[in-house]
Amino acid sequence: MNSIIRIAVQKSGRLSEDSLSLIKECGIKFYNGTGKLKSTSTNFPIEFLFLRDDDIPGYVSDGVADLGIVGENELVEKDKDVTVLKKLGFSKCRLSLAIPKGEHYESVRYFDGKSIATSYPKILADYLKSQNISAEIHEISGSVEIAPSIGLAQGICDIVSSGSTLMMNGLKEVEEIFKSEAVLIGNKSLAEEKLAIVDKLLFRMNAVQKGKSNKYVLLNAPNASLDKIIALIPGMRSPTILPLAEEGWSSVHSVLSEDQFWENIEGLRAAGAEGILVVPIEKMVI
Repeated sequence: MNSIIRIAVQKSGRLSEDSLSLIKECGIKFYNGTGKLKSTSTNFPIEFLFLRDDDIPGYVSDGVADLGIVGENELVEKDKDVTVLKKLGFSKCRLSLAIPKGEHYESVRYFDGKSIATSYPKILADYLKSQNISAEIHEISGSVEIAPSIGLAQGICDIVSSGSTLMMNGLKEVEEIFKSEAVLIGNKSLAEEKLAIVDKLLFRMNAVQKGKSNKYVLLNAPNASLDKIIALIPGMRSPTILPLAEEGWSSVHSVLSEDQFWENIEGLRAAGAEGILVVPIEKMVI
């Protein structure tokens, strides 16, 4: 029987959408209809389990799933013995302390002797210990923002993306204690044939992510300025230079990170570059 790997993915929400989008961009085909809890790819040896995000670290640690995509916040909170194979760069958020917006705040010492409501008691306890703060932690599973207004706690520790939910509940963010993004995790005891499939999956993910973070740049340049322009856009190995029909001019093709492009655009224009085109890259294999 051919080997197949099983990957656990959040069954709904933004993390699920981003995870499945990445997998589809890797050329892996599967069906995930509404309410479906399991699916198998038609063109890659992988099976999907659609689960609650807080269950994923345990499923991977226990070997029920070989891989999982989960937020670092859930991974650290559950504290399961798994391997982090890759940071995925999406579903970024932060875990922060917040208090009623009318409260005066100077430092984290504010929380000494107070009570804090959270769904992340381990991460919060570790942070408070590192700051030598003694506070009472109330663990609740949801609607953390309401805790101060009903007298359950004097502050909260919760996931923050934009901060709008805090504002709507009369709270203000005062301390960031943990940064999170989606990660690909793996069971520590995978058989050799499964590790080979994981390597193929990682190769595809790397190609997709490299493509997203880089741009294909084309421009026309006077030959007298080529040395200056090549220094600004060196490319993966070196730029491609093709002569134009107009004598004394060339077309320069290169690959740059988006940050590099914006840092160098003025220098390119000053060197005489014209007709600059920036094209997205779907996949990039190095």
